[in-house]
Formats: sequence, structure tokens, C-alpha cells
Amino acid sequence: MAKSTKRRPEAKPKPRKPAKPKKPRKPGKRVAVEAAELPRPPPPLAIGPSAAVLDRLFSVVTSRRTANPAVSHSARLLTRGTAKVAQKFGEESVECLIEAVAGNRDAVVAESADVLYHLIVLWVACGIRPEDVWDELKRREGISGIAEKAARARKLPVALGLETTKIP
Repeated sequence: MAKSTKRRPEAKPKPRKPAKPKKPRKPGKRVAVEAAELPRPPPPLAIGPSAAVLDRLFSVVTSRRTANPAVSHSARLLTRGTAKVAQKFGEESVECLIEAVAGNRDAVVAESADVLYHLIVLWVACGIRPEDVWDELKRREGISGIAEKAARARKLPVALGLETTKIP
């Protein structure tokens, strides 16, 4: 048999999508840092977007607890105390809500990332592990939100030593 003289067409590289413009940051929010100054985070456990990114982010924020606050935003937040971390989380949450009401989808995505980051910093400040939250979500799985909320409302007066199911 004679070999075919036809050449296979060379694969053309796929065009890259243009990078999305980044949201402008507030002045003074970032500090220029040399990579060698910060401990390297553990290698990614998953490739691509997934919930595992939250676990990796938690590991990074936890490792920054002992980092220099002059070079790590997480360290700076954590050294300011839980109240300041909670305040920052609240600010980011409100920014996300404002963008949602305005119908700005891209801004809601960006602000949601900020909210999740600051929530994780809050968890670290409070000594909460992601597993604690995942376990609570698993406990609630399959329970009607209405029934769950009603059960909490009944427990509150009892916890306060009141003989009524109505909150005064």
C-alpha cells in the first residue's frame, strides 16, 4: 500500500478571550508586594471554577494570620480585630446588594467575590472552619426553610425563659 501524501492540517491555536476589565479598586486598598515576601499557598486542589476554591482561599487566609500586615491585606484585616472584619464584611455585602438592585450583573459577580473573601476572613477571625458551615448546611438540607425558621422562632422565647411563644 502506498502512503498518502496528504498532510494533516495543522491545528490552529484557539483565540483567547479578551480579559474582562477589572473593577477599579479603592485607593490604598492594595500594597505592592514581592512574591518572596508572602508564603506560597498550597497548590490548587481542583482546576477550574468550583467550590474547592473556597477551601483554598480559607487556607490562604489562615496562613496569612501570621504574615506581615504591611504586605498582606488578610493579615491587616485580622490584626484589626473581629469587629473591624465584620464591619468590612457588612460593607462588601451592602455593595453587592446595591449592584443587585441596580441590575448590574457583572458588578454583582465582582462584589460577590469580595463578599465571599471577607466572609472567609470573618470565619478565620472567629475560629470557624468551612467544615463547620458545610455541616450546618448539610443538617438543613431537605428541611423546608419555612419550617426551619418557624422552629427557631419557637425556641427563642423558651431560651429566654418566657412562657409564651410570642416574642414580646
